[in-house]
Amino acid sequence: MDQTHKMPSKRTELQMARSMCWHCQSEVHGEYFCVQCVKVQPVSKELDYFTCLGLPRLLNIDLGVLEAKFYELSRVFHPDFFQNKTESEQAISLGNSALLNTAYRTLKDPIRRAEYLIQLEAGSAKDIRTSPPADLFEEILALQEDLEEFRSASPIQNPEHMEELRSRLKADRETLERRQRAMEMRLSELFTAWDILQSRNDPDDHARGDKEAVLKEIREILSNRTYLRNIVNDLVDTIG
Repeated sequence: MDQTHKMPSKRTELQMARSMCWHCQSEVHGEYFCVQCVKVQPVSKELDYFTCLGLPRLLNIDLGVLEAKFYELSRVFHPDFFQNKTESEQAISLGNSALLNTAYRTLKDPIRRAEYLIQLEAGSAKDIRTSPPADLFEEILALQEDLEEFRSASPIQNPEHMEELRSRLKADRETLERRQRAMEMRLSELFTAWDILQSRNDPDDHARGDKEAVLKEIREILSNRTYLRNIVNDLVDTIG
């Protein structure tokens, strides 16, 4: 299907991949389409997802605004509108759409959003914990021993012991699930703390230190959260 695109009524804030139109070499300053030849322009792959979807770097975002912006840009760049265009225009529409889809999926989910923001702000990915959190070290080791014993035990030879292990493991699961809920509550508090600091736009060293401390705690909780989720899933798979 062919479609004649209307030029945007005002310039966008999207960062384009180059400062000149790839087709006619006219200057471009963030427009979706060249003002001279009306060819679609490639969005820069260096663009962060927040900026791509017109959002500030906050952890609590309006999902309605996110969705509206995503659909607005999706309608502009959707490959269906470029089926009868040149191969270059089709490739640009596919690239722009892929970037938008990834940005939307990342920012829509609060945990992925937090992990992505940490990558942007701290310059490193989330650390995936491979050992129990320090304050749960002994409990997790005991739980893992019970899990192994439960898996190897025979319900026919020793049914009472099996039920005793099952009850203990269920209690452990409930404890860990309460811990998970506490983590979710703390993450919510930290998200709000980050947003307040970010909205102040204060460049001094004290403010930077506060933001780094918030991000550090968020990263630690996300790592612990991943570890606990894996343990709880293991328990559910084993004992139901």
